Parts: sequence; structure tokens; C-alpha cells
Amino acid sequence: MKEFSYLRASSADQAREAAARQGAMVIAGGTTLLDLAKCGIAAPETVVDITFLSGLDAISSTETGVTIGALAKMSAVAEHRVIREAFPAISQSLSLAASAQLRNMATIGGNLLQRTRCPYFRDPAVFKACNKREPGSGCSAIGGMTRNHAVLGTSEHCIAGNPGDLAVALVAFDAVIHLGVRQIAVDDFFLAPGNTPQLEHKIERGELITAIFIPASQAARRSIYLKVRDRQSYEFAAASAAVGLELEEDGKTIRDLRVALGGVATKPWRARAVERALIGKTVEPAAIAKASVLAIEGAIDHGANRYKIDLAPRVVARAIERLGGLA
Repeated sequence: MKEFSYLRASSADQAREAAARQGAMVIAGGTTLLDLAKCGIAAPETVVDITFLSGLDAISSTETGVTIGALAKMSAVAEHRVIREAFPAISQSLSLAASAQLRNMATIGGNLLQRTRCPYFRDPAVFKACNKREPGSGCSAIGGMTRNHAVLGTSEHCIAGNPGDLAVALVAFDAVIHLGVRQIAVDDFFLAPGNTPQLEHKIERGELITAIFIPASQAARRSIYLKVRDRQSYEFAAASAAVGLELEEDGKTIRDLRVALGGVATKPWRARAVERALIGKTVEPAAIAKASVLAIEGAIDHGANRYKIDLAPRVVARAIERLGGLA
């Protein structure tokens, strides 16, 4: 790690002003920035510490939804009564992420800004070609070991997967990210690589995530986060699904459905085709299985990650069936 200067911000305005300077990076829980610095990817000239900013760790709720401060810890949000009751998929996505120690340290804002776990991105000493680190240098993953790489939202420049769990649930329920003077839908906040794989988040220099608002809905109240991975703990998703379901009064017809995928795409992936196919339909296995295949429309595999194209629809179908009382 190279030497850097340290600034403990006393206000959000001071933090924004300092973060706007060239070479400055923001730190809160430190579980992302320090990791990147140790890998030799991040080399800040100034570290702006926002840990002690008051009020940014609050969790508040109204009839319209819940607002989560960016400095709230992952564990605190996962265990919060309102989150567990009104947004169970949010709580589950956090509980199934990382380890207990990391959840106690990592902040919600930092979690959204975490970068890909692509090994070609995270090992610059061995893999020189990475368009996320050095635009135009190439993508070492294409033609390499791709088991954990994305099949959706990829481009010829990058196939690295998004590692988030919380982000998937937030996308499913139309969360909004507060960036101080502006707000942005969480689905727009995350960027597919396209021709600019070095850009993963739509946040400008000098902006801070201050809070996340999640609208209340019956689908969010009846929701689940289902995560399939190689081992039961401290592992990223091979495929995951955040699903919310609202039924008509007959208890059989789908009034509202929310579906988002994780582990299979370059960003948290909203499966709107699945939603459209099932809203108004009866909850029954054949229809769910048929519609769930739409989740991977446009998927492109690179060999070893082909299994994700088969796995993702099954995860979606299982989640919907559980919510509908079929599994």
C-alpha cells in the first residue's frame, strides 16, 4: 500500500468537498477500500473518513417505506424489526452475505459500492489485462476460467459478475439511493460494462451515498431472498433471486410480482419478463417453471459458467413456489 493522508470529516459537506479532490477516496467500515488497497487496485492519495458523521446510521420507517442511513451496519439492518417484518428479503440478503464479523463492520453504503470479485481484476500482479483496471488493455477472463463470471449484461470488454446480495433485493423492490442533492433509482445506479467497464456505479466525484429509501409494498412484505452457492457460508452466489409476491383475495392469482437475480449478471438483474408473464396468472408449478426461463433471456455463456443459465431459472421458480405455498 502506498502512503496516503487521512482526513476525518466532521460534516457531510466537508466530506463531499474533500472527496471531490483528485486522488481522494471515502472510507467508512473499511471492508471494501482496505481490501482493494491490499490488492494493489486502490491507491488513494487521501482517505476521507466519514465514520463519525452523525445521523447517517439511522433507520426510520413510515407508512410509505423505510429509510436506511448509509452508515448503518449490515448486521443492524438485517436484525431491525421493521426490516425483518416488512422487507424480509432485504434482511435475508444481508444475513446471507459475508461473515458475521464483516456484517458487524461493513456499512450499507459501502456494501453497494463494493467492486467485483473477478480474480482477474483483483490480481494485477499476475493478470495485466483488465479493462476495469486499465481501459483498453483487454479482458483476461474471456477465454480464461469463467465459472463464477456473468452470463447476463456482459460485453466484449468485460464479463465480471456483480458480487452483491443486498443490491439484488433493493433492485427487486425499486429502492432509491440518496446522494445528497440528488436521488437515483437503484436499478440505474449499477452500470453494465458496455464500452466503459471501469465504471460500475453512477456516482460522481464528490458525491456520497447518504441513505437508501425502500418503498413499502405487499410484495416486499411477502418476499424471500434465495441464494445458491458452493458452500453454506461466507461465499458469493452462484445464482440468487430476490422475489416478492402479492396475491389477489382468492389466494391463488398473482397481483404483483418482483424478481431480481444475483450471481449471474454484471449488475443486479431485474427479471421484468418473468414478472409480466406471471402477473394475473394462477400460482401453479407449470406456469412458474415456464415463466422463470425468461429470467435468462439474452444470456451468453463462456464455457464453465454455462451452468448458471440452467441454475438461475430454477432458483427463481423455487423462490416463487415457496412464497406461493407450493414448496
